Amino acid sequence: MKLIFDENISHRILKKLSIEYENSIHCKSINIAPKTDQTIWEYSKSNDFTIVTFDEDFYEWMMLKGFPPKIIWLRTGNTTTSIIAELLNKKSSEIKEFHGNPEIGILELY
Repeated sequence: MKLIFDENISHRILKKLSIEYENSIHCKSINIAPKTDQTIWEYSKSNDFTIVTFDEDFYEWMMLKGFPPKIIWLRTGNTTTSIIAELLNKKSSEIKEFHGNPEIGILELY
């Protein structure tokens, strides 16, 4: 599964993720400028990434434009990078199922 992490999530999360997410990246590593929600959306769509974010903005984009890309919307509130990584690792089966389902565009994790 290829995840792209929004700027509001630390890039350090990549080192804390399980092997299922080995092709994941942080948005700061892509060569696009400016890094707006729209450019991250387009990059994700073109490169088959699922966006991981705390922001409602990507949900609103999906409601307007449909999907792909898919969105994992973290609804945990402010928390540590380690806790986010733990949540994603724990939910890897659910995320894999979500990724493979063509009828679902958003997964909210609490």
